[in-house]
Amino acid sequence: MPGWTDAHNHLQDPRLGDPAPVIAAMRAAGVTRCVANATCEADWPAVEALALAHPDFVFPAFGIHPWHAHTITDAWFDRLSKLLEKHPHATLGECGLDQWISSPPLAVQLPVFIAQLRLARETQRPLTIHCLKAWNALFDAFAEAPPPPTLLLHSFNGSIEIARRLVPLGAYFSFSGHFLHPRKAAVLEVFRKLPHDRILLETDAPDMLPPGPIISNPLPDSLNHPANLPAIGHALAAALGIPPEQLATLTRDNATRCFGLTSTPP
Repeated sequence: MPGWTDAHNHLQDPRLGDPAPVIAAMRAAGVTRCVANATCEADWPAVEALALAHPDFVFPAFGIHPWHAHTITDAWFDRLSKLLEKHPHATLGECGLDQWISSPPLAVQLPVFIAQLRLARETQRPLTIHCLKAWNALFDAFAEAPPPPTLLLHSFNGSIEIARRLVPLGAYFSFSGHFLHPRKAAVLEVFRKLPHDRILLETDAPDMLPPGPIISNPLPDSLNHPANLPAIGHALAAALGIPPEQLATLTRDNATRCFGLTSTPP
């Protein structure tokens, strides 16, 4: 069985506790690598430390999540630029736009997102995007600051029409286990229609908990363990009508193209 790639998690999140046993459980479950995404400046050192301690397993992504756009310091952009220079294999994320929340407002989120768009384009780094109920704003931002050649719409829950506008821009789309809940059947239907060479798999751990029967590694407080990824993959493979081994290979190869992943970062 080929190994699984978690295209988006938050391994540095203190809710998961000590990363060492978490990573051990992921490896035991069949996960062979992951992209750990920062969400704010305070996260950056923890993500960097994980990537340095586990260079064959953790690939870092540094960015500012829209929920934290109001927390930036005056030096945030310079710090982010220097981190990317220091880590040539790092990607940029998680960033984006969110109109599901009211605070910080879109007016605060937009300039932070556009700055990251421009940085990703200038440095030719893949960009991981969070977009929730803000698709028009996303395309408006792209008109102002074109995205880099490769981008990931993580936990994608948009329509197939939106996806078809994003595919020519170099977009990939990752599926998280939360979408296996029956009330999210529309999202699963979109993934059935997506080009197979643009599908990735993620946990978004410790969030986006899958349905109870899918959970292989339970955690208290309804937290999602990243070792749940292979179980999520098996469920998605069944929904797509393909063998899980095929999906593992497909999403591994797609992640390699999307992020430029190697077996070990340079």
